[in-house]
Amino acid sequence: MPAPDLSRRVFLRGVGVTMALPWLESRNVWGVETPAASAAEEAPVRLGVVFAGNGFHGKEWWAKGKGRDMELGGVLAPLADYRDRLTFIRGLYNEEALKGNIHSSQTGNLLSGAPLASGGEIHSGTSFDQLLAQRHAGSTKVPSLVLGCEQPNPAVHKNYSMLYSSHISWSSPTSPTPLELFPALAFDRLFKDEAAKGDQSVLDAVLDDARDFRRDVSVADRRKLDEYLDSVREVEQRIANAGKRGELQGWKPTLEKPDVPRPADGIPQDVTEHMKLMCDIMVLGFQTDATRVSTLKLNNDHSSLRFPELGVDYMIHHLLSHTDSADWLKINQFFTAKLAYMAAKLDAIQEGERTALDNTILLMCSSMLSGATHDASQLPVILLGGGGGKLQGGRVLDYLKSDNRKMCSLFLSLLDKYGLRVDSFGDSREPLAEV
Repeated sequence: MPAPDLSRRVFLRGVGVTMALPWLESRNVWGVETPAASAAEEAPVRLGVVFAGNGFHGKEWWAKGKGRDMELGGVLAPLADYRDRLTFIRGLYNEEALKGNIHSSQTGNLLSGAPLASGGEIHSGTSFDQLLAQRHAGSTKVPSLVLGCEQPNPAVHKNYSMLYSSHISWSSPTSPTPLELFPALAFDRLFKDEAAKGDQSVLDAVLDDARDFRRDVSVADRRKLDEYLDSVREVEQRIANAGKRGELQGWKPTLEKPDVPRPADGIPQDVTEHMKLMCDIMVLGFQTDATRVSTLKLNNDHSSLRFPELGVDYMIHHLLSHTDSADWLKINQFFTAKLAYMAAKLDAIQEGERTALDNTILLMCSSMLSGATHDASQLPVILLGGGGGKLQGGRVLDYLKSDNRKMCSLFLSLLDKYGLRVDSFGDSREPLAEV
């Protein structure tokens, strides 16, 4: 079915604000050309890519069995409730990631499979998420929502730019897609006409229009609309409160209190709240169809994040990844729990006979299998969701001994599920038939 034209979409509007609406059963708000089409056909299919740098615990990343009886290693334990919609993929890799150095060369081409330029030069390849975003530009307000929870590192490490370690999404071979670190600005991008600081609540700005619209929909859709507006209000309030606890990640400032005013819009200093807000914003983007393509970089490869709120504050993420310790497993589970959190929120959003999770594919990956060994000869990859009925979960797919175990073959398969059929991508000309 052709992608709906953004010009035919129905929005709630206020001064300086445009807010997309969630899927509704009694009103065609997404500009679908055939109002008689089934609910499952009307709901769009989304792609969410979640990246965690430095790999995972070498002995706890595994899955076996199938369906609800699938057994999961310790890293994936937070996803136990979604085993029937989880696809565990073993053995894929990028050949170019085995060249050059560790970290940068293993991350900058993770979603493209492209060769990387060395010597501090920046040259990679367009990532598959951006290929999809460019193909469907104009169908949604935000073609691609690129989020991050750790600032990019502009340094050079072993002759390769650390910008490769800081970006997984690339709009062109020479342009990493700018990522949004500030939850408030990411939120504004979804709902405001211009992403800028403002005192007025987005929700307050559209309340009059929302009240008028509410009169013309069914009772069930009124409940759905109210739930959606409540979720927007909740995120707004949490953004307003973010960073007010006063404890910074992993270090203590020399001043007990800041000697300059705190910026109104900033990065939450609690990494747990920061990541949770970004998960909420991705879900809101999907729920409102403001975007259908989003990436969330939880941290950089070679990450310097610390986790004092988890009781793990003696070592930065990168060094902790070398240990395969109980604390490293705790951090891994903290990351996969964010994927489970998004899955639960998406699964609670009903879209006809399916849920938003049924109409989404969440891809979680890292630049290496194990941080202790920097092993990129096989990559940790899981898919979660139904892809609009095109992805079967509850499976373990093992390509370790296959002739076709290219990461780009997976991307070819995923692009096809989103209606973008290309002869080749990166170093692959053959999709993974099982996916």
